Formats: sequence, C-alpha cells, structure tokens
Amino acid sequence: MNTFQKRTAIRIAAVSILLASLASPIAWYVARESAEESIVALAVEESGRLLHQFDAIDLSGPQATQHATLAANAISGGMFDIVEIYDAQGRKLAESVTPEGHAVESSLPHHGTPDYTTAFYNGHKPASGVWALRVFVPLRDSATDMSRPITGYFEGVRVMPTWQQDQIFNNSLSAALMVGLASLLCGGALYPVVVHLSADNERKAQEVLDSHISMMEALGRAIAKRDSDTGAHNYRVAWIAASIAEQMGLAGSDMQALIAGSFLHDVGKIGIPDAILLKPGKLDDDEMRVMRTHVAQGEEIVNGMGWLEGANAVVAAHHEKWNGSGYPRQLSGEDIPLAARIFAVADVFDALCSKRPYKEPMGFDAAMVILEKDTASHFDPSVMAVFRPMARATFDRLAGISENATRQLLEDRVRHHFEM
Repeated sequence: MNTFQKRTAIRIAAVSILLASLASPIAWYVARESAEESIVALAVEESGRLLHQFDAIDLSGPQATQHATLAANAISGGMFDIVEIYDAQGRKLAESVTPEGHAVESSLPHHGTPDYTTAFYNGHKPASGVWALRVFVPLRDSATDMSRPITGYFEGVRVMPTWQQDQIFNNSLSAALMVGLASLLCGGALYPVVVHLSADNERKAQEVLDSHISMMEALGRAIAKRDSDTGAHNYRVAWIAASIAEQMGLAGSDMQALIAGSFLHDVGKIGIPDAILLKPGKLDDDEMRVMRTHVAQGEEIVNGMGWLEGANAVVAAHHEKWNGSGYPRQLSGEDIPLAARIFAVADVFDALCSKRPYKEPMGFDAAMVILEKDTASHFDPSVMAVFRPMARATFDRLAGISENATRQLLEDRVRHHFEM
C-alpha cells in the first residue's frame, strides 16, 4: 500500500467512523421514539374502545361520573397504571391507580385544568429509574372529525414493565448498530472505488505530464542542436541548476519551473539567423543586438503555454547580472528571480567546461577562476556559496559522459521533482 492509499484509507475510515458515531445515536433515538409512539397508539386505541364500551365519551349527562368510574377501573391495570377522566370543563370525574401507579404518582409533574385540543404524550424517568409514559387525549364523539366539540379528557400513565423496556432497548440498540455498521461498510466499499478512480486519474495525469516533458525536451533539443550540435547542454545545465536548487531548499512548483526554464532558456534562439547564431568569431554590435532579441522571442514562445509558463522566469532573466549590467531589463540583485540567478551559475559553468562550435572546453580550475572573478558582479554570491563546495564533484560527474547518460541524470531529477 503506497502513501496515497494509506492516506485515503485513513481519511475514509475517519469519515466512516464519524458518520457512524453521528448516525447511530440518531437511529437509537428514532427507534426508541417509534417504539414509544407505537405503544401509546395501541394504548389509546384500547382505551378508546373501553371508553366507548362504558359510554364514557360524552361526559355531560347525570351518569357521567358512574360511566367514567367504570371505564377508569376497566382501563387501569391493563394498558395503563394510572387513569384519570375529566369532563369538558376539566373537572375530574374518575381516577383509578394500580400499585405500580401509586409507586410513581408522587414523582410525576402536576398540571392544571385540562384544556388541550390534540392528543400528545411525554415520557418520564423518575429517580427510581422507572420509565413511565404519560398520555393526554381530548375526547370527542368522533374519532376522525377534529372539529367536533370536546366532551371530556382522558389521561393515563403507563409504567413500562422491565421486559418492555428491555425490548425497546434491544431494538434501539440493534437499529443503532445496523446504521453504524452500514456506515462502516459504505466506507469499506468506497475505498477501492476511490483508489481505482484516483489511480486512473493519476495515470492519465502522468500521461499528460510525460507529454509535456517530452514537448519541453523536444523544444530544448531543437535549439540546442542549432546552437551547439548537441542536446546534452540542456540536460547538463538543467541537472546542475536542479542540484544547486536542491541544496538551497527549492521544491515543488519552484523546482519544476527551474527545470523547465533551464531546458528552454534559449528557446528564443530558434528565431536567430544561423549566420549570427553559429558565427565562430565575436559578434559585432548589430549582430549582438539581433542575438539579444532571443530573450524576448523566448518569452513570447513560453507565455501562454500552460504549465510551461513557469519557465518564463529563467527564459526572461537568464542574461541579467547581479550588478545590473545584464539584459534585457538591467535587473540587479534580488530583483532577478532566484531561478534565473541559479541558472546563470549553472549555464556559465557548463558553457566554460563544454566544447562548442566556436571554442574548446575549459578545465575546472580555469572555469572556477572566471566564476569567482564574476561573483557579486555577474553571479549572486549566495548561489556561488552553495555551488562552490559541489563544483568539483559536479565537474567530475559530467566529464566525458554521453548525452544519453546526461539525459538519464536529469530524468532522475525530473521524476523526483515532478513526482513521476
């Protein structure tokens, strides 16, 4: 399992556990409420049947108290342990209480004269731990027409027996566990789907990145072959620049921009005539003016090329100098992008140590004498301070190796910094 898969598994597991921890209590509550409502509905239905049986619905006649008393006695001990029946004015006509009802009656909250118009219930759990359901039902001569006048009130208290409490607890627990398990199973089912989709997306992104890098290399080789008859210069200078940048802590998009810029630094030379580009001797002033236009042409090429726009910092500023005497904008010091300052050291070092159509390679010591002389004028002293200790090893590593070997060196850095 790679890092991404581990991270994905941890995140999906965390979300699944969070969902389970939130959904399970809700499922517990809903299941318990549903059980209570079912018990209340059954109790009210049974009580209504007995109230009708004993003519205790219309409680306005002379025998209202007698009928209410008979109904209360019949109902108590069945679905309810405390039964109270009131007339339409809220006067209590009858009450019947079982021993279980007596045990909890004193702990139940008292209320005033009944005046409610719809049935409702609430639960109570006194300090003794007994669970009681209290039901309030307005009586009408029609069970369906709520516009009919209220003829009385029925109030009942059911003390939940232990077996019923256990049943509700077990059913609620089962519902909560099922919901929690479903949340965890959904997370488990999502994991391979997410990993598969991510792997497919990563593969496609890798293909796009490969094509971008291939395009970068093709552009770099095209101008390198015009300028020096080899593409190795771009590989070497990009590898040297990346090596310096690693020591300076560059990473991520900054490093990617430096590598792309190093490869494409002279892309604007594609528009320079061969007579000037390949001239073996020194360029005159007019030729130099034409040669310097390669910077602007290079900027035009890389601008608008999506991810290759990051190369612009090096393309636009690789001929600027620390003291401000460079071109085309005469930037100085830290106004020059760091990538361009790093590249300047790598580019000059490689140019001095490499064979070109117009010169032979220079030895390490002679090349370093020039770099040291131009430090603080051409080169950023802080970049030279990083490069100086690694210069000899860099020179030895690149000495005499083939273009393919140089390409492999850079490819290793590309794969690392582009996360390939």
